[in-house]
Amino acid sequence: MTFDSEYEPFFQPPGWVVGPIWAVLYTCMACSLSLVLSNSEKVPFQKRIIGLFVAQLLLNLAWPSVFNSEQYLLSLVMLVFMILLTFAYAALTYIPVPAASKLVWPYIAWMLFAALINAAYFLEAPR
Repeated sequence: MTFDSEYEPFFQPPGWVVGPIWAVLYTCMACSLSLVLSNSEKVPFQKRIIGLFVAQLLLNLAWPSVFNSEQYLLSLVMLVFMILLTFAYAALTYIPVPAASKLVWPYIAWMLFAALINAAYFLEAPR
């Protein structure tokens, strides 16, 4: 999140919490993708599922610069797409490799929380 803004939502976590949370989330995401790759015989449409994962990851990597440049509406839209793509990934991996799906659930929850924070910035940002 941006820390040079004049506005900060009361429910925004402190900066020192964010780094360790992302370390855990990225580890879970990597393990999830590894499970999908190592169970290729069980996973139908594996290339499409991997495509969903890569698409959300690219949005994830682009999101901080968009948010920190105070483009709050665009960053919120990006989060919505990240959530939808990750939810689709989780749904498509749930039957063939349940652990792969469950490993991204905390990430989905964190993105929903980030979307609330992002929405608060958007609503409070000067226009």
